[in-house]
Formats: sequence, structure tokens, C-alpha cells
Amino acid sequence: SSDVCSSDLPSFTPILKALIAKSAAPLKSVETQFAIDSSGFGSNKFETWIDAKYGCPRRKAVWVKAHICCGTRTNIVTAVRILDKDSADSPQFAPLVKETANEFTIGEVSADKAYTGVANFEAVAACGGEFFPAFKSNATGGVGGLFQKMFHYFQYKRDEFLRHYHQRS
Repeated sequence: SSDVCSSDLPSFTPILKALIAKSAAPLKSVETQFAIDSSGFGSNKFETWIDAKYGCPRRKAVWVKAHICCGTRTNIVTAVRILDKDSADSPQFAPLVKETANEFTIGEVSADKAYTGVANFEAVAACGGEFFPAFKSNATGGVGGLFQKMFHYFQYKRDEFLRHYHQRS
């Protein structure tokens, strides 16, 4: 999926992202723990179609999805990606972490289970931090590496792990 901002006015996307990073930069001495999540919201554009069942026109707002990284202490948004409503969460994780790491020291990152993947553990580690995700109910840790290490941490020191994870709350 492509960046909604990019598809509408591609020249503005780098400017808007730079403004977000610049506005967050004064808090770089305060924030080392981050949370990543997404949320959908309606725009001022509408789709129209003919309802086959009732034969009348219908209208609904075009939705977009904002993927953000924010500090858990101040809630400052450090990086953002605005994509179409069907964009997957996990592929946005590494770019958000990397953009945040351009200005901030990454200590910890927490996210819900939509982001639990081997590549995301590695992305946070590459920036010097640790990833504390929610694990899916069928996770085993059998993939090895950082995923396995953190899965075992979650299994054997759950209360301690959850204190890190719930920084996002």
C-alpha cells in the first residue's frame, strides 16, 4: 500500500514527517521508551456506490490508517506513517523505529501482538533497544534468536516483562 499523503501531494510528505521529528526533538533527553500502534480515522473524502440489495446510492467516508511511534513518558509523536485503511501494521514497525532512532536513544519499544515478528525484534536491537510485545497465544519461541529470548522472558518473568510492556498503556 502506498502512503496516502504521498499519493495526494508527494512533495509535502517529507516536509510533514520532518516537522513531526523536529517538534519531538526537544524531548530526546527525556524519552527512551516508545510505543507503536495504529488507528483508523475517517477523512473528508467519500466513496459512493449503488447498494445491490436495496438499489439505492450509499456513501461512506474514506478511511486512512495512522501508524505512529510515540514516547511513553510524554506521549510525543516521534514518527508517523499515514496509509490506506487496509495497510498491515507489522511492516510499518521497522521504519517507525528507525525514524525515531534518528533523533532519540531507543531503550525499549512496546507494541501489541500485531507487531510480534522476528524482523521487529531485530529492528529494535539494531537501534540499541529491547522490544516488549504482546505475544500471540500460539507463540512458542521456537524461531530462535531475540524472539525466543524475549518469549522466554515473558514466560518465566511475566510480571517483570508486563511492567515493560504496559509502559504503552
